[in-house]
Amino acid sequence: MTDELSATTRTAGTKMPGVAPPPSHDAPAKYDQDLSRSLTFRENILITLSAVTPASSVFVIVPSVINGVGGASALAFAIAALVGVAVALCYAELSSAFPITGGEYAFVARTLGKPFGFALFLLSLVSGVFVLGVIASGAEIYLGVVWSSLSGEWVGIVVILAASVVGCFHIRANAWVTGAFLAIELAAVTVLAVLGFVHVTQPVSTLWDATTTDGNGVLISAGMGLMVSYTATALFAYNGYGTAVYYAEETKQATRTIGRAILWSLAITVAAELIPLIAVLLGTPSLKDLIGSDDPMTYFLQARGGDVVNDVVSIGIAIAIINAVLAILLQLGRLVYSSARDRSWPDPINRPLAAVHPRLRTPVTATLLVGVIGALLLWLVPFDTLLIVTSASLLITYGLVGLAAIVGRVHGATRGAAYRMPGWPWVPVAMIAATIVVGYESWTADSKPVVVAVAIFAVGFPYYYLYLHPRRGDRWTLPEPADEELA
Repeated sequence: MTDELSATTRTAGTKMPGVAPPPSHDAPAKYDQDLSRSLTFRENILITLSAVTPASSVFVIVPSVINGVGGASALAFAIAALVGVAVALCYAELSSAFPITGGEYAFVARTLGKPFGFALFLLSLVSGVFVLGVIASGAEIYLGVVWSSLSGEWVGIVVILAASVVGCFHIRANAWVTGAFLAIELAAVTVLAVLGFVHVTQPVSTLWDATTTDGNGVLISAGMGLMVSYTATALFAYNGYGTAVYYAEETKQATRTIGRAILWSLAITVAAELIPLIAVLLGTPSLKDLIGSDDPMTYFLQARGGDVVNDVVSIGIAIAIINAVLAILLQLGRLVYSSARDRSWPDPINRPLAAVHPRLRTPVTATLLVGVIGALLLWLVPFDTLLIVTSASLLITYGLVGLAAIVGRVHGATRGAAYRMPGWPWVPVAMIAATIVVGYESWTADSKPVVVAVAIFAVGFPYYYLYLHPRRGDRWTLPEPADEELA
């Protein structure tokens, strides 16, 4: 017996939760407004910034760039910020045209075609759950600084599982929880910036001097090509401002405000990450010791603030990591919910994943599933493998977003967008060109992450053509967003 639901049965009242009925001849089908449209513009930004988690990026991701190219890490982050502006403008236009909780795959499918949309969904899902492990692994590092008993791998696993439970609460409650945690993590990076700028000892030229250390701890020159390859890491550190669209169906007046939420989130992210980085590079007592340290930020805090300041800031960073895990779980839970609502899987899987709690109005099953998978990956998969899977996927995503911004305008798919980016088509063209250059340099530096990301993306095409396309009558019909005024 096939797992298809007939149009007659679904119309008769046994419709899967969250799934709109097939389109009629009179009007296009729309998604049901199952999620709670209760977030304000500011609350959307709070959750979005928590997914970006500036403090976690500064203390977990930035150190690897400092180790790799020294002072030129500031240049890598500055270049990434310019690319980020182009990316954010594309996201803003596409998100205002398609304010759907599925995020990138939702508007790529509607502009570049369903096969590309599903392949991007698969890449987003796999890289997303691996990102959970990368971020959560930092909890044991910074909690262990203060309490040595909290330094095992089990800490990150507990953080993921606990955050998945909290992520099932009402979206506004999560907005305020993440907002409170966000204030603490921004205070931590502010301390870092102040310590650096009041102890400036390095010349400004440090900021574009690409150096690293050899096996003997001696500073040596690093090529500019290597610096460009680290721009991919900087893009990953900034990434998350596009998360605003994942909460579009829960945000009031999303069509008009979602674009601005993305742009504001990027601006705050760049300031919260680039300014402290510059402060550390200029304020470090020894550039060689900073670059050669296994943990550059801890070295800097102890050198300029002492053990007490380092302990206090470490607690703030641990809170930031917990906040980031919660925000990413909220995002991924909605991504899985959206895929089930679009009937990406056999119906026994779709039904529970597309279900929304009647009182909390959140995708409880989808959120808990993501949390369990993320915890298992952190437990069973080595950290280096987690990092490889997440490193290059962003370049594929950004390239497709830029292409979608061009094709969407040319073919009229984004004609209903409330936000229109300035500088079209040059902005998306420049964005695609930048991702190709960074991708090439990343390939030259280490081809493994690129190969892994392309392989995950490619797997989506045979699944689409073998399973979804033959059932295209009632799967991946891609309805329109629910009417905001009726929410």
